[in-house]
Amino acid sequence: ASIKRSVMDMTVDARMNGIWVIGLSFVAAMSLAVVSLPESIPSELGYLRPEWVTLVIVYWVIALPNRVGIVVAWAIGLLMDVLLGTLLGQHAIAYMIVAYVAFTLYQRLRMFAIWQQSLVIFAIVGLNQLIKFWIESIAGIVDWNIWYFLPSVISALAWPCVFLLLRYMRRSFNVT
Repeated sequence: ASIKRSVMDMTVDARMNGIWVIGLSFVAAMSLAVVSLPESIPSELGYLRPEWVTLVIVYWVIALPNRVGIVVAWAIGLLMDVLLGTLLGQHAIAYMIVAYVAFTLYQRLRMFAIWQQSLVIFAIVGLNQLIKFWIESIAGIVDWNIWYFLPSVISALAWPCVFLLLRYMRRSFNVT
């Protein structure tokens, strides 16, 4: 009975470690997403910022689809809407669709090389950008410019670093 209890305690500890690691990775991504650029930098350089939260959502959905999915993406999206002051539900809808696409492709994505995953990330982040642009254009908030989809390219280039960092964290803290 004591062996069974200690095994259960270890799985509870591993699960709690996982919640902290996953939660902190989302907090870091949201912090990077809301940090504003200094006023001396041209506003166009803001488009060179990767979609950090989208990348973290995609990673955790691919790595742990049983723990991070559509509901977590929806909750993170609502938090981002509040943090950025955007239309309530805008990021939530986009992140839900991103999580759904990543969930349906997660077994294939795991088998791809990182550079192949980057191509898929380009498409997924592009879809995320398109959904947010569509919602903003319906609300009359944004006008089209060529810079709008640049974060898709930057996110695809940043994916290998994000993937390797989060994988290292997941393995170091034994997140299952």
